[in-house]
Amino acid sequence: MVNFKKARERMVQSQLAARGVHDERVLEAMLKVPRHLFVDEALRDQAYSDHPLPIAEKQTISQPYIVALMTESLKLKGTEKVLEIGTGSGYQSAILAELAGRVFSIERYPELGYRANSILRKLGYKNFIIRVGDGSLGWPDDAPFDGIIVTAGTPQIPQPLIDQLSMGGRLVVPVGDRLAQDLFLIRREAEGIEKTNLGAVRFVNLVGKWGWKE
Repeated sequence: MVNFKKARERMVQSQLAARGVHDERVLEAMLKVPRHLFVDEALRDQAYSDHPLPIAEKQTISQPYIVALMTESLKLKGTEKVLEIGTGSGYQSAILAELAGRVFSIERYPELGYRANSILRKLGYKNFIIRVGDGSLGWPDDAPFDGIIVTAGTPQIPQPLIDQLSMGGRLVVPVGDRLAQDLFLIRREAEGIEKTNLGAVRFVNLVGKWGWKE
């Protein structure tokens, strides 16, 4: 029988803190959110392992370190409005809900969106909303956003997401081909857009008008 609390503690210490994730709020969120509830029951003993896991619709729940790295890059203080592209399991949504004022999340697959919404509600989160649709178009109705996180690889940075970023806002997005990407941090400043490469990653494909075609 897996002791999930102990497994979470080991994950935070050995996979996150030991590899350079230092934001205390991010570490506390990763320590609190029960990641095992977001994966299939048959895979729960691997929920805190240092690798991604498959979920429905041939999608994945990202490696814990990548979740922490992307989240830390947004530098959230607690009041921000954040947009997530690719709800997936809902785990990243839960981490963001712990750290931001309001979370808007878009999922392409209805089944994943409904399941994530159900888990998040059961865990008591209220500061989020999930919409089913084309994430590459963003969420113009509620823009601008202080932070945008894209959990799928795209051949280009979707222009709507840059347009929906507030001044001083941060966008984290994997950009590359269908098999491998580089994770970029985009900052919107008065002088223009600043871009920083955070390293090589591998994500499922972002499908949509500004992403990959079917």
